[in-house]
Amino acid sequence: MNWHKITEETQLEEIRQISHNQPVMILKHSTTCSISATALARLERAWKDNEAGNLQPYYLDLLKYRPISNKIAQTFDVEHESPQVLIIKEGKSIYDASHFDIRFDEIISNM
Repeated sequence: MNWHKITEETQLEEIRQISHNQPVMILKHSTTCSISATALARLERAWKDNEAGNLQPYYLDLLKYRPISNKIAQTFDVEHESPQVLIIKEGKSIYDASHFDIRFDEIISNM
């Protein structure tokens, strides 16, 4: 699994543009939360490139980049949660889940 780290707010427009050609997954991760660590580990263990296809995984350390996390919620019209995964397609969030609802099989089935 090859995470693309989100460190600049301008990347959100890039993600929106990419999502018109291929789906994008954003994981908002709290580095001090045990539930977030568990969700991240479960996702990484379950990830299978052949099933993920062209899904592009992006990772946000929301403690380090909280303003970007807030901008993600605003840009993609979702309520902020942590941890949280969003699937962006055609410039919009088509799926989001949080906490232990973050599951690779659910992500794939909602692409």
